[in-house]
Amino acid sequence: MSVLHRTRNAPKPPVIGTPPSAVDELVTPLPTRVPRTRISGAWLGICVTVISFVVLIVFMLQNTGSVAVNFLWLNGSVPLALALFIAGVAAAVLATSIGAARMTQLRRLVRRGKD
Repeated sequence: MSVLHRTRNAPKPPVIGTPPSAVDELVTPLPTRVPRTRISGAWLGICVTVISFVVLIVFMLQNTGSVAVNFLWLNGSVPLALALFIAGVAAAVLATSIGAARMTQLRRLVRRGKD
């Protein structure tokens, strides 16, 4: 009988006063979750970032055609991928600055409440 079949059976309650045996150690269920750590979170972040960069590189290589761009008084021609990348970075900077302003506002409110 394999170890997998042994672990599926419900463990028998131990008799008081008897030492645990090696079979009891095989039958006891293992913890279902491993605790998360900062390193595991960083590893996940690195994996997601690498995959995102690969997708971005493939997108940029497939969209190299030039497009005309007009912004305020600026006129020019840039590759489509670069134009979209610049627009995405600008949106990310705008969203980050608004989020930072909101967090600063909330921190000030919390500090006023403690005084």
